Amino acid sequence: MDKELNQFFEGYDISGERDEEVYRRQSRQVRDQFEDKLERVGGKLRFAQDLLALYRYFMDATVPWQRKTVVVAALLYFISPLDAIPDLAPLVGYLDDLGVILAVTKFMAGELAAYYPHPSEPAKPSTGEMVNRDTAPVRGRAAGEPVA
Repeated sequence: MDKELNQFFEGYDISGERDEEVYRRQSRQVRDQFEDKLERVGGKLRFAQDLLALYRYFMDATVPWQRKTVVVAALLYFISPLDAIPDLAPLVGYLDDLGVILAVTKFMAGELAAYYPHPSEPAKPSTGEMVNRDTAPVRGRAAGEPVA
């Protein structure tokens, strides 16, 4: 069995270094573009709180990069102007984004619960407070405290 596995993975770099490089490049793109996109369209979207929770999870320095890869992919899809349904189409343009975001939030529901805004936060999502999430604790739990 081990011989078969070795033959299967022959020629593949499974050390993860390349995957981490891809993750880092994509995460820079999310950091650079997410806040602008959410400010532009956040008030129009019912799933803006889900986006905010995903972004907070992504910005939490205590979460390993491997666990963030699905979130980065979903956020990249949201900020990308190239969608299955273009965002320019009123209402309908965000259906594909909604589907991707809902799938990821359902898949990661247990991990994301602590990252949702509290009722005391403003209704309109604001990302200004999240600029330094790498050092700031997530609301409702101390920095470094694991998500239940």
